[in-house]
Amino acid sequence: MAVGQTDFPVMPPINGVQLGTTNAGIKQTERDDLLVFQFSEIATCAAVFTKNAFCAAPVNLAKEHLLHAPRWLLINSGNANAGTGEQGMNDARQTCQNLAQIVGGQTQCVLPFSTGVIGQALPVEKMTIALPNAVANLAENNWENAARAIMTTDTFPKGVSKIITLNGENVTINGIAKGAGMICPNMATLLSFIATDAKISQPLLQHCLKATTELSFNRITVDGDTSTNDACVLIASGCSLAPEIIADSENYNIFADAILTVMKSLAELIVRDGEGATKLMRIVVSEAQNDEEAVQVAKTIAHSPLVKTAFFASDPNWGRILAAVGRAGVEAMELEKIRIYLDNVCIVRDGGRANDYTEEAGQNVMNQAEITIDVRLGRGNCSQTVLTCDFSYDYVKINAEYRT
Repeated sequence: MAVGQTDFPVMPPINGVQLGTTNAGIKQTERDDLLVFQFSEIATCAAVFTKNAFCAAPVNLAKEHLLHAPRWLLINSGNANAGTGEQGMNDARQTCQNLAQIVGGQTQCVLPFSTGVIGQALPVEKMTIALPNAVANLAENNWENAARAIMTTDTFPKGVSKIITLNGENVTINGIAKGAGMICPNMATLLSFIATDAKISQPLLQHCLKATTELSFNRITVDGDTSTNDACVLIASGCSLAPEIIADSENYNIFADAILTVMKSLAELIVRDGEGATKLMRIVVSEAQNDEEAVQVAKTIAHSPLVKTAFFASDPNWGRILAAVGRAGVEAMELEKIRIYLDNVCIVRDGGRANDYTEEAGQNVMNQAEITIDVRLGRGNCSQTVLTCDFSYDYVKINAEYRT
């Protein structure tokens, strides 16, 4: 059961971007599991990928193909094509070649992406049979179908849309993402695809994506596990009437801020849909010496199974938060300066339990579905926020039965 409101938004078409889906029966036959993106010849494309050393075959191949002005994305759910060795690379190449033949393009202009079970061979034959139908379904208004086609253990499709104005002309940004478990991104999220009709060079688009990913998808965690298949792609079709976005301009700042807003919203939806999640926790660490220190403390709290299970039980066991801060690896902390709050309830001050803290006040906060853990280190002026969720019985059940 997801936390909070999760309705799929109205997403307007983006000129120069089409999406087509179909069911290939990769792991199930109830919904579509194959997605094709097609974008304009003048489009630019940027991407970031997982830093997991065992990155999946499609990740390796997408990195190669990104250098060849991509025109198509090919995404499947139900099978990660990870931990599959040279056969996995051959299978990924074959699927790209198959799509290229259908659309009359070049194999290296197709970026492949996969998500699902690790260690199983990609069902290339099933995908080959299904691909013509996905291409036949290409349309500008297929965003919700696309969001559903990339789901695995997700309980709802995730989408965000935003329109900005540059020099009096509209620029549209649409984004979809999937992810619910194995979420602790490192340069990307499980899978996210964002498209805009803006005109912008590939190097500047790549710069924008890297910067905004760091402040959005790299600030969430469900379970501390970084996937083998993480990838985030940003496509700019170049079909808007707005002028080309250039570096160090007001238009670039407006555009980058809008991309960050979309990506932060998608990242939050992933946490809201964390496997078995019943609560959303915002961990705000402020008064740090630098951003890295703030993230380090926040993620130590977010990754703590003891903290996460206490929140599931609505147990104001504040000592678990205190212990996580203490083991975060920050050197020379002055404990008397640290304050920790649950929402506006101070739980730690002057090196221990706050004198005015009451169990009743803590319990009232813990009963909420959305809670802020506010840690003030008293060391500097830097602040960062990390989003996470609780660990429930269902998290264990979902992952214990993932392959059955």
